[in-house]
Amino acid sequence: MHLFLISLHIVNNKIIVNMRSSRAIIHLDNLAYNYNNLRKKAGNRPVMCVVKADAYGHGMVKCVEKFESLVNPPEYYGVALTEEAVELRKSGVTSRPILIFGPFDSDDITTYHEDDLTPTITDVSNIKFLSDYSGKVLKVHINIDTGMGRLGISYLKAFEMISKLSENKNVQIDGIYTHLACSDEHDKSYTKLQLMRFGTIVEKLKKHKIKYGIAHAANSGGVIDHPDSYFDMIRPGISLYGYYPSNDTGESVSLKPVMELRARISSVKEIPTGESVSYGRKYIANKPIISGTVAFGYADGYNRLLTNNARAKIGNKIVKQIGRVTMDRIMFDVSEIDTPVGQEIVLMGYSGEFRFTAEEWANICGTIPYEITCNISRRVPREYIG
Repeated sequence: MHLFLISLHIVNNKIIVNMRSSRAIIHLDNLAYNYNNLRKKAGNRPVMCVVKADAYGHGMVKCVEKFESLVNPPEYYGVALTEEAVELRKSGVTSRPILIFGPFDSDDITTYHEDDLTPTITDVSNIKFLSDYSGKVLKVHINIDTGMGRLGISYLKAFEMISKLSENKNVQIDGIYTHLACSDEHDKSYTKLQLMRFGTIVEKLKKHKIKYGIAHAANSGGVIDHPDSYFDMIRPGISLYGYYPSNDTGESVSLKPVMELRARISSVKEIPTGESVSYGRKYIANKPIISGTVAFGYADGYNRLLTNNARAKIGNKIVKQIGRVTMDRIMFDVSEIDTPVGQEIVLMGYSGEFRFTAEEWANICGTIPYEITCNISRRVPREYIG
């Protein structure tokens, strides 16, 4: 029997039925497990859950619904773009502040007010603009560049600029933060330098009785390896979704991957000895095999670098991926599988003792789990459990 996910769409007043045998299963109970463990690790400090990039590919709205259902929900949410923040507000999140990490845009001031959003000040020019601002009170956070070298006001100018902005009563400094460049690396020295720079500014603001709101610096690597980064709030990202930010990060917090990928074998083909599979003849059979096709390819997020390097599980057997990964399909050696057509195949996740997660994919592809989960495209239906 063949099983498919069915989704309905209305186009030009016609119902269109889409059936896909591939899906991403999002385990919301694992999301809650990770969140609670991270919060506990930081001494139950306030938490900003980073849900940008559609919650790293897991589905922002559904993940936030789970967070909101918890006994101790997050105090803040963090996104990269104004449009992400607006989407979150429209989904029904009205009681939590939403911080936009991207640069402040004066053209979006009306949106900031209408949707009660908190923009980030990332440049001295933003300070100069807001120093003369005379509209409705605007809440902001200030990004202080302590060594990331990407966005933010230089730590050398931060105290002066924050002092200047604090003089405008139409602007409320709701928070200050910095972003750690190397918190997930074995060498902790640069992170300690960044935290020293940031901490010095915090203490100077306190000394001069300048209100700065909430100070935060702890990304996932900070939460796990740098207790001195906690300040007033932590803001985990990838760790919420079950992954340590790098292979050098400690594992002092127990995490469970939130996403798994499953599909079904859609067709099979006999491959004689010496014949090849897929583009470029990257796989040539050294004996007769049965090749099984799965409707999942690089357009779905199955990286081409996994070619001939990946594995999956059907029932209680491990099968190897063969031939170059194509846009819409991948192939596996299913020679040892009885009646393989229609059988479910675990592409990424856990199944018994089988483990092949985004971390393993990332190690093969020379990248990080963030990229793997973010790249699972929207054409892969999400199925939420828990």
